[in-house]
Amino acid sequence: MREEELRRLASAWAAEDPDPATRLEVTTLLQRDDVEGLRERFGSRLEFGTAGIRGILGAGPNRMNRMVVMRTTAGLAAYLKAKVPDAARRGVVVGYDARHLSLQASQDVASILGGHGIPALVFPDFAPTPLTAFAVRHLGAAAGVMITASHNPPEYNGYKVYWSNGAQIVPPHDRGISEAIDRVGPLASIPRMEEKDARAKGLWRDIDGETTRAYLESVARQSVTSDGKDLVEIVYTPLHGVGGALALRALREHGFTKLHVVQEQFDPDPDFPTVRFPNPEEAGAMDLAIALAQRTGASLVLANDPDADRLAVAVPDPRGGYRLLSGNEIGLLFTEYLLANDPREGERLVLSTIVSTPGARAIAEHHGARYDEVLTGFKWIANRAMEIEAETGARFVLGFEEALGYSIGTTCRDKDGIGAAVIFAELAAHAAARGRTILDELESIWRTHGLYLSRQHSVTLQGEEGKARIDAIMEGLRKDSPLAIDGKRVVLGRDYREGVERDARTGEVRELSLPSSNVLSFFLEDGTRIIARPSGTEPKIKYYVDVRVDVAPDVSIAEAEAAGRRTLESRLGAFLDHVRSI
Repeated sequence: MREEELRRLASAWAAEDPDPATRLEVTTLLQRDDVEGLRERFGSRLEFGTAGIRGILGAGPNRMNRMVVMRTTAGLAAYLKAKVPDAARRGVVVGYDARHLSLQASQDVASILGGHGIPALVFPDFAPTPLTAFAVRHLGAAAGVMITASHNPPEYNGYKVYWSNGAQIVPPHDRGISEAIDRVGPLASIPRMEEKDARAKGLWRDIDGETTRAYLESVARQSVTSDGKDLVEIVYTPLHGVGGALALRALREHGFTKLHVVQEQFDPDPDFPTVRFPNPEEAGAMDLAIALAQRTGASLVLANDPDADRLAVAVPDPRGGYRLLSGNEIGLLFTEYLLANDPREGERLVLSTIVSTPGARAIAEHHGARYDEVLTGFKWIANRAMEIEAETGARFVLGFEEALGYSIGTTCRDKDGIGAAVIFAELAAHAAARGRTILDELESIWRTHGLYLSRQHSVTLQGEEGKARIDAIMEGLRKDSPLAIDGKRVVLGRDYREGVERDARTGEVRELSLPSSNVLSFFLEDGTRIIARPSGTEPKIKYYVDVRVDVAPDVSIAEAEAAGRRTLESRLGAFLDHVRSI
């Protein structure tokens, strides 16, 4: 984009911007003639997709700010009025977390919905993401909006949209809303209504405590065992997020009384002062929780991310200290526990993603349950689960993805870190009642179904230059697809964007049934799986490697794992060498 056009766009933005802070940001860039700063903010825009929008806080269409929120809401409102005839009766649920901008953004959402004649059903205080998703179906709303950037660093925020089924939007709604946003005119043309006027007309309503009570009761209905709860001592942290109060209430109501809270991280704080990144997967994020567990002798550490849609777990390690479980290990434990102990009859359904552990399929098939895989992202899990339920009558038991996302039963049609925390604590209690630990349960899974090991490697590439490099890597892997990796032949390749699978052994090309997505998978002759995909919410490219190791009766888990880890690192290193050559 030419410099003159950048300056024109920035000047027009500053003239409309209702936020003095971002308005000053733009005028300062203009005064300094900071062309690169203008290009980063105005050279492109945040794209609205199936994850809504998420970005760094700041001015311009390529940042998260009040203008972007207002225009997005105007587009959403127009789309709902066109596609949902009774949207003006059903309303839209509005939730928000404790991040910078979240409260103001939620008020802007409600104001613009009211201006379009659509009631805003607003949580009067911070709300965890799973509670917002639950409220959409519970209240019969036409849609839901959650202002959050989940586990991203403090300089981020986002705008997540749920459809009336309580799941994140998928095509064609994402495209339809995006096109409606494109048609939104100047800010002055967007209908708005002040809170006082909207409340007087019934277009701005508070969500009361009945919805929270209904959510907790639904979580309790997912229970499958009840023993051993007095044997489990738990440390919990919400990582400065908004899930703390609800998570503790849920655990206590489920019978867990030996609870210790990381006080330094309990109150919501948008700056996340005790962690570099408020993502429990990141190194150091769980340090305070583990330190408290060591002081108290806790048998279980549970952590939610800031909007409480993810769950992290640590357990005592017999070698000393505590061991963080991977998302795949937690998923395998949930799969085995729920299928082995569920007393209800009928066909059961487990769903996961193409980048999550292949071990879930083995467990599901062992228990006679139906298993299916979808693209990365819980929107695909939730929507596919509802499709299969409608088509077959199967009962959805579990959905999970390796990035610490889990949905137990049908309480929430999105990731639910609070419901998952309750059921994982129940799982630990059931094991303790039989004199077993979580690691004992994992070993049993590995010896029965094989030791599935996974490794994820992420590379952060910021800005427009970083995006260009990510695009170049993916295109390079398509044009120069490796024939062998680490001395092992690539026998099968899948390109989910093009929707094809190529079998190098037979030359056969087959169509894939999943929606198009920028993901590449490579299957090696020894069973190794390697996947490359750009993140949908962060400036990262992610690589996944999975291997399976048979554990002989006379081989220890430690020995089998060590051998598997060597294979993982060797395969990943060879693949990254190929990527660097692109």
